Amino acid sequence: MQPLRGILLKLLSVTLFVGMATIVKATAGEVPPGEAVFFRSLFAIPVILGWLTLQGQLSTGMKTTRPLGHIWRGVIGTSAMALSFTALGLLPLPEATAIGYAAPLLVVVLAALILREKVGVFRLSTVALGMVGVVIVLAPNLSVASGGIGGQEGLGAMVALTGAFCAALAQIQVRRLVQVEGTATIVFWFSVTATCLSLLTLPWGWRMPSPTAFGLLVLGGLLGGFGQICLTSSYRFADASLIAPFDYASMLLALLVGFFLFAEVPTATVLFGAGLIVLAGVGVILRERHLGLKRARERRASRPGGPH
Repeated sequence: MQPLRGILLKLLSVTLFVGMATIVKATAGEVPPGEAVFFRSLFAIPVILGWLTLQGQLSTGMKTTRPLGHIWRGVIGTSAMALSFTALGLLPLPEATAIGYAAPLLVVVLAALILREKVGVFRLSTVALGMVGVVIVLAPNLSVASGGIGGQEGLGAMVALTGAFCAALAQIQVRRLVQVEGTATIVFWFSVTATCLSLLTLPWGWRMPSPTAFGLLVLGGLLGGFGQICLTSSYRFADASLIAPFDYASMLLALLVGFFLFAEVPTATVLFGAGLIVLAGVGVILRERHLGLKRARERRASRPGGPH
């Protein structure tokens, strides 16, 4: 294991994904979310194919024994992407990012309900804390002063939260797929499925982007592809529980990008709510790490000749 290399790859993936989100937000006034999803998915495919070729996994990465599983993962994953892209056009970047952090918290709940995983009091408490943070971030956008749910910010907040829920569902499906499929296969077929599904939105407002927007959207797809590769590769060099907290570096990047590129200044309420969400997310990750180490010790102890 090379933990430092894993952390650096994780941070690079976070940076690339924030760059992609910045492009989506910058072009939101010119192309609809479905079209942005198409560019993001289509132009990630050549990057992923190149990566699979270099890894010697091109043939295996394209083979699957669970086509329906990939389609379902594609449907909910593409829905999550489209909803998050929609939210980026309606909300300041830091707020959209903070609400998106609800996804890993919702995974804990869905894992208990769908996968029947045991979830203790500590993790439930941290999830509750995180959801309080989500409510704090949501509240100003749903106020009467902001136009309520029918206003732009209220609609954006609800879209972002729905996107986080879909993202959590997608992660549950990925947990199922990794039991029978390789990571390369899951990454490849998601991009293919998302590209095809995004074409279904063609009748709803697609238009030819300007040369500048076209170039940015292509770049966004490439950034997404490279970001996915860096994310996947990071887990080869360090434990997931070690590098997962670095996901939250995207909040700092979102604050900087929002301020310098979009003149977005988050309120103290949003920062406080985001802080609670990050704290809860890190708490869940650390608890998972503790439980993972405990299970590893128990397995070693149960082996013949192991400690008694």
